[in-house]
Amino acid sequence: MYTPQAGIFALGTCSHTYLEFDLLDAKKRQELASAIASIHEPRTTTGGVNFVIGFRPELWRELLPADAPADVSGFNREIRGIEGFTMPCTQRDALVWLSGSAYDVIFDMARSVVRDLAAQALLVEETCSWSYRHDRDLTGFIDGSENPTLLDAAADALLAQGIPGAAGSVLLLQKWRHKIAEWEALPIAQQERIMGRTKLESTELEDKPSDSHVARTDQDEFGHIFRRNMPYGSVGQHGTMFVGFSAEQKRLSRMLDSMAGLVNGTRDALTRYTVPLSGSYYFVPSVESLQRLR
Repeated sequence: MYTPQAGIFALGTCSHTYLEFDLLDAKKRQELASAIASIHEPRTTTGGVNFVIGFRPELWRELLPADAPADVSGFNREIRGIEGFTMPCTQRDALVWLSGSAYDVIFDMARSVVRDLAAQALLVEETCSWSYRHDRDLTGFIDGSENPTLLDAAADALLAQGIPGAAGSVLLLQKWRHKIAEWEALPIAQQERIMGRTKLESTELEDKPSDSHVARTDQDEFGHIFRRNMPYGSVGQHGTMFVGFSAEQKRLSRMLDSMAGLVNGTRDALTRYTVPLSGSYYFVPSVESLQRLR
């Protein structure tokens, strides 16, 4: 029986840091994996940190091929949608995502992680995020209205027992910058048509437009995922960190294609008010698989 990384399902955390690394020397991938797998969270009841550790799928397959799903790959090419819209590929070799109740302990642990990995990997991207009005993103809408309950989330997010990569998950990590001035200039009714939901109660519109965000990412059509999105940024520039876990990569990739207008020629209206800045897929292995790397 394989066990998922607990940080995947650690809801309620308000401070987050995403650390993305690239190998300094491809020949030292085993040393990097061993160093990452040896990371330990603080052993306290009030200042705890949750970790989610992920690897570029191709790198993970090189490390433990018997524990790697065969049909998962990195975000290795940009998505070219209709009307000149693109989603960039910024695939990195490894991810350490830290979350907790306060940023001071996240800050200290992030420094420790970067220091411990310095001989094997370069910190290429660091993004800090935080909760906003409990469960809303910086557009003012509730984020994750279709998320499964924690009782059901494992079935959507984790590879099944008995197959390579069991209890692991495919993680899509994207940074989206909001065109906030343009967005806030829209009447609320138009914002709701773009989202496909009401802004206050997050009720799905019965007559939602076909280009609404809800319509273009319909999980009943593409498959269900488990989202842990968070706001990021400063007053001047900010947006959403998309953090999506899935038992199948195709659920995530098809949603991105749909948003870009590659499924039926209809582009997601929300992409006119948000700009994708990054895109990576990571395989998040089970606890037992990580332990094999130490």
